[in-house]
Amino acid sequence: MSSGDILDVVFDRFLSGTTIFANRDVLRHDYVPQALPHRDEQIHKLGAMVAPALTGSKISNVFVYGKTGTGKTAVARFVLSHLERRAGDTGAPVRVSYINCRLAGTNYRVLAELCRTWSVNVPFTGLASGEVLDRFRDSLIASKRFTVVVLDEVDALVKHQGDDTLLYELTRINESLRGGWVGIVGISNDLHFKEYLDPRVLSSLSEEELLFRPYLADELYDILLARAKSAFLPNALLEPALRLCAALAAGEHGDARRALDLLRVAAELAERETAKAVTEEHVRLAQQKIDDDRVAEALKSLPLHSKVVLLATHLISSRTQEGAITGDVYGVYKELCDVTKVEPLTQRRVSGLVNELDVMGILNARVVNLGRYGRTKKIRLGIPPKALSDAFSHETLVSSLMSYTPKSFHRRRIA
Repeated sequence: MSSGDILDVVFDRFLSGTTIFANRDVLRHDYVPQALPHRDEQIHKLGAMVAPALTGSKISNVFVYGKTGTGKTAVARFVLSHLERRAGDTGAPVRVSYINCRLAGTNYRVLAELCRTWSVNVPFTGLASGEVLDRFRDSLIASKRFTVVVLDEVDALVKHQGDDTLLYELTRINESLRGGWVGIVGISNDLHFKEYLDPRVLSSLSEEELLFRPYLADELYDILLARAKSAFLPNALLEPALRLCAALAAGEHGDARRALDLLRVAAELAERETAKAVTEEHVRLAQQKIDDDRVAEALKSLPLHSKVVLLATHLISSRTQEGAITGDVYGVYKELCDVTKVEPLTQRRVSGLVNELDVMGILNARVVNLGRYGRTKKIRLGIPPKALSDAFSHETLVSSLMSYTPKSFHRRRIA
């Protein structure tokens, strides 16, 4: 059978009709359902915070925070879509601009997205950020409208760039407006994000706060059950598989996004093997696939210096069973920077990168007491070495270091 014939069989099988899905899009992250189970309290609170916009009064800036998959974005989209709809009914000049800061990546692109909300032409690059901000401000002054700016994953913008200038400008923009205003809803997955902010920004951004706690196992089950009724054909999902998805996600800090991913991928695996229903085995296979994909994506998206720190840890770990200590990692890290002609960071900054990688689960770092030699961190890889080589195989600079023999570590051990 030719390659084309193989594809024809695959496509014909799919076009003949699925025995699993009624509407697979219901299980995706960007789908906003008509009801959000177990989030009535947060919906009520956020609704009360933004309701003054309907009478033209400026809303307080709101800081929404909680771990990934706790419903922050879904609730914000749900509430603000209803706000826009009611504003349309009452004639209130309210507009909502939603921006994912992780996808936008830079202050310039965030501002450009804001300008597009008001149909202000801004080139993809080429202007100073101050010029783009002025164009956005001018459009608000001319229209005398009220704007709710949702900055989802706002922590990514500040932490990656080390710059909260944009947040400062947006929280102060109303001082130069007449007849219109800007209200900010900042959403963060990082419970410690506020530590990165200048006190002036923090006081303005956190006028109101809304915390989302993780879901419990029975709450995740209710969420999945509600989605499953629309997503699957009758009898296409076995009850034990649904409960396993909820239990596995509850074990990972009550992450509804994780639960939905598990259910969707399990169903896709069942569909590809032309199974009649999604079983527990499909869920377990989906868990392995998602874990592998998530690690690979996390590794590829790391900054260069984080990748070099990882490789330094790997090179040491492959030569000793004891695990690496902080000084070892920094010594080999500096050596790798010299080899690749990259300016090394300070030891304090590298220690911070180790902490970040530890939080992500890519490294395992624990403090150990060396007696009269003081305390240090014992650092090990939290992922299989093969995951590193697979993720970095297409990055010439990084992959060239995988087989490097560190001289500083070797000399110190022999000595």
